[in-house]
Amino acid sequence: MTLNIIRKTAICFSLLAAVSCTDNFDEMNQNPVGATTPDLEQNFNNIKSLIKPAFTRLYISDVTWQYQLQQSLQADGWSGYMTTPNEFGGINNHNYNLNQNWNGYAWDDAYVNIIANLFKIEQRAKGKYDQFYAWSLIIKVATMQRITDMYGPAVYSKFGGEGLATYDSQEQIYAQMFKDLDFAVTDLTARVAASEVSKFTETDQSNYGGSYSQWVKYANSLRLRLAMRISKVNPTLAKTEAEKAVSHSIGVFKVNADVLKIKSPLDLNVIDVMSHAWVGLFMGADMESILGGYQDPRMAKYWDPSVQVAGEYKGVRTGIIYPTPTTYANFSQTGARTKTGEVTWMSTAEVYFLRAEGALRGWNMDGVAKDLYEAGIKASFDQNGVEGAAAYISDNVKVAKDYVDPINAANNSPAVSKITVAWGATNEINLEKIITQKWIATYPDGQEAWSEYRRTGYPKLFRITNNKSGGVISTELGVRRLPFPLSEATNNPKGVESGVAVLGGADNGATRLWWDVDKANF
Repeated sequence: MTLNIIRKTAICFSLLAAVSCTDNFDEMNQNPVGATTPDLEQNFNNIKSLIKPAFTRLYISDVTWQYQLQQSLQADGWSGYMTTPNEFGGINNHNYNLNQNWNGYAWDDAYVNIIANLFKIEQRAKGKYDQFYAWSLIIKVATMQRITDMYGPAVYSKFGGEGLATYDSQEQIYAQMFKDLDFAVTDLTARVAASEVSKFTETDQSNYGGSYSQWVKYANSLRLRLAMRISKVNPTLAKTEAEKAVSHSIGVFKVNADVLKIKSPLDLNVIDVMSHAWVGLFMGADMESILGGYQDPRMAKYWDPSVQVAGEYKGVRTGIIYPTPTTYANFSQTGARTKTGEVTWMSTAEVYFLRAEGALRGWNMDGVAKDLYEAGIKASFDQNGVEGAAAYISDNVKVAKDYVDPINAANNSPAVSKITVAWGATNEINLEKIITQKWIATYPDGQEAWSEYRRTGYPKLFRITNNKSGGVISTELGVRRLPFPLSEATNNPKGVESGVAVLGGADNGATRLWWDVDKANF
């Protein structure tokens, strides 16, 4: 696989520059044939052009090397989903030798291509076209949830202000994200109640077609995800926000028609390109162990059988010694799920699993934990077009299988997960089942899977054997966050200083985030 190094010209990297890049937007976009600013505002063209980039940049779906740097070389491997068995000059994030030239890309891209544009929408729409401001807030929260869950402290409340931008703590960011969702849900819900014709239709690049009610469902479901993320560090607030999401009049995702999907403008899936065209991205050993042990029918949707081990699904263990970039080139590559040209922002299955965990914690989730858990599995089976959910759900025998590396027996390992699928007897066992099934259903979003692994310790994953962090990152605990970007150290050093001050530890990959607390799940 070829690693394409970032080369950007005429682009602003610091947060101040990200704002200034759009400061003269109106001047640059004046219609040369005479359209006036009021004309542009009448058609919302001065707003629509700013929101469009988010649909391809939140999960980069149009440029493969950019997605590679945004997520593939980090969370997709740390989640246990897939791995790239390559070392680029001795460097590979999956071996915990973190490469800062790669790891700042997600931050830079989010601020330059999404947050800066959404800030301009706030300036143009707030108090005037609040439906667009509300929409921008939902996308802002979706973007910043990913960024803060990668890095921790970040620029949120101070974005676009005077002087160098200081960072909010992650606790402050979560509080502000809940407030932003409050505004968005309240505004759009009122428009649904008034039967207002959507102004989003021409701009919405998702499968929602501009539907206000569907975007409210997504906002509520996103709130539920955020609430669960903070369940161990602030259980009182988590319960309040989760119950607010589920009890809302429009509610959360409940059927697979609610799944939020974006179609790639190029009708490609960048993960498929990396796996097949580049021949450098393969199924992780954890996928083989867990899905293989359960004889999970989603395996055939997620992965292609191995060529080297004919007729079998064969994964590559993450963080081992890879003799050559092609040693494992005939193991399982990505399957039909990543050939659709679609990117899923959030699934109905995930929402059922969130509700199941909430019910397990004693929250009012409009259902009992067991039923919600089983509904999540059924939703995932239906989403992937496979049958047999009832038998799968009731199976209390099958467990994850041992991993065998046919090339190097030193990489063999007994299975680390011992749970069955069928609902169990204790909260801890059932939480492991919920998170393991959510891990399966959330594929291929390694970012969300990595975050839940850090929060709960589930699913249980194989440890790496070739830790090259120089003693910084524990093999047992794995990578907990990404260090702040080099672009910020260069262009906003006071901001980085403010971020480190509220981080709670050193600016490295071993420091836990605010919600990643070292305590029992219950």
